[in-house]
Amino acid sequence: MIAKILPIILVLVGLGAGIGAGIALRPTEEHSEIVEAPVEETPSATEFAKLNNQFVVPVVEDGRVASLVIMSLSVEVSIGGTETVYLQEPKLRDALLQVLFDHANAGGFKGVFTDGANLTLLRHALLEVTQKVLGEIAHGILISDIARQDT
Repeated sequence: MIAKILPIILVLVGLGAGIGAGIALRPTEEHSEIVEAPVEETPSATEFAKLNNQFVVPVVEDGRVASLVIMSLSVEVSIGGTETVYLQEPKLRDALLQVLFDHANAGGFKGVFTDGANLTLLRHALLEVTQKVLGEIAHGILISDIARQDT
């Protein structure tokens, strides 16, 4: 008999505690008039254009290919700029590859190549050349995949 009544008593006690807490914590009229809903920031007016193929960058040591770095990149552009990216993709890929080759030749893909500072420098260089090709619609570079395969 008590086993059947105990759950009902617990529900009633919980319900009473919830109602009591709601009444006790209810804002007063004085405060409710002043409180404003938080202003949500508008989402940024950008979109991402994923470049179709991966970039393959050889890392040369002592005159031979010591490893290959494989990366996938996306370009952050103003809304509506994705079409421009795809129209300019051959020219953009050429410019990006040159930056990646320069980065590899400077030793950027040796050792701990995924270090935050190292990738920040690379992203900055990639964005700079992307803005030269695409203009002001380019806002950022996303490195979505990066891997090094030693040979």
